[in-house]
Amino acid sequence: ANDSTRLVREPSTQEVPAEIVRTRPIRLTVGGYGEAVYSHRFYSNNWKRYTSPEKYANDHYGQFDLPHVVFYLGYDFGKGWSLGSEIEFEHGGVEAAVEMEEEENGEYETEVERGGEVFLEQLWIQKVFRPEAALRAGMIIIPVGGTNAHHEPNQFFGVYRPMGDNTILPCTWHEVGLQFHGRAQLTHNEGENFAIGYTAQLIPGLDSERFGSKNWLMYGSASPYEFKLGTCLAGAARLDFYIPRGPRISLSGYCGTSFRNTLQNTNAEKYKGVRGLVGIGAVDFAYNAHGFIARGSALYGHLGDAAAITTFNMSMSKNSVSKKQVVGSDAYSAWLEAGYDFFSLNAYLRHLQQKFYVYAHYDIYDSQARVDGKRDYARAWCGRQRIAVGINYFPIPEIAIKAEYGHSILNKAMGADGALYRKFNDEPEFNIAVTYSGFFKL
Repeated sequence: ANDSTRLVREPSTQEVPAEIVRTRPIRLTVGGYGEAVYSHRFYSNNWKRYTSPEKYANDHYGQFDLPHVVFYLGYDFGKGWSLGSEIEFEHGGVEAAVEMEEEENGEYETEVERGGEVFLEQLWIQKVFRPEAALRAGMIIIPVGGTNAHHEPNQFFGVYRPMGDNTILPCTWHEVGLQFHGRAQLTHNEGENFAIGYTAQLIPGLDSERFGSKNWLMYGSASPYEFKLGTCLAGAARLDFYIPRGPRISLSGYCGTSFRNTLQNTNAEKYKGVRGLVGIGAVDFAYNAHGFIARGSALYGHLGDAAAITTFNMSMSKNSVSKKQVVGSDAYSAWLEAGYDFFSLNAYLRHLQQKFYVYAHYDIYDSQARVDGKRDYARAWCGRQRIAVGINYFPIPEIAIKAEYGHSILNKAMGADGALYRKFNDEPEFNIAVTYSGFFKL
């Protein structure tokens, strides 16, 4: 048997001669990924920590969490038809939680991030016509930015996903839509393969009613209803360039309107012409060779009519699902990480497939880089930098034990005259996790 078939004996009540066998393609794929995490944070989680930072400078707290637990099931029907599915549990439960809002005077608020009791991250039917062309329909991943495209725990060093991408965009971003994708292999002059992968998607637009200050567009893909509004459509695309003995370099983007994609009445005269056009552009890369891994991503996003959307959201009733917060017109996120596998220096450990990476990570992001054409100084804490150092130990390829120390430095709040009037506390933390990621064909 080869990688795509295995030998299977025909069922019988008698012994079947060994020479009478048939081959059967591998049909079923099962697997998943997840993390179990402990964090100790040397800063306050009080809702007033940004409005009165001097009162909470010495606070700290610890927490245990299951950020993501994902079960994957796929099936190959044959003749190019296949099914893929992922069911995810975030934080060990369904997508409803009580939170204390920093921007709502410390109110306890029930957040319903997505309707239903089970988080269905992927469910699609696919038809592969050839390696260069395939069509997929259903719940699909939107591969905008480095983290959405590569979000399994063995695809990043940190205990948590890169903070910027995970804050300002949906992550993992998924929508019900249509996708056309493929990968073409091109022959290099020295016989090595240079490959180009592409993805083009037609999906529902984001819902501007759910945009916010700290998280920008993050909750715009979620729906508290039993359906996802699709009054506005959007498009997403990605190009991956695989360079022989070099990095993978990728470009991705998104474009779509958001303001009319809500159940609320948006037809008032004062909102005539408001579209809420969202545009996002991103570049990311990964390099893995000689025991060294380097990864990085940078993205920039713009929201048109941000001031009108803020006014509209602020006017909604307190019972609405809107966050009713100031929404930035521009946001950005960038991160870079690099690590070296010291076990690669030992032949015996290489034979055991064990790895031990020591790494450093840098993150910078701001969900309110611009607000209404100028900086919203009152919410300077929405922008920050984070530096982290840590280790990743792989006793086997599917299991990783991670530990890191991270330190977030928040932007300073400045007045219109440039004078400093508030300095926020830094946010150091220690995190440790056990993660897994594995997929198996049966």
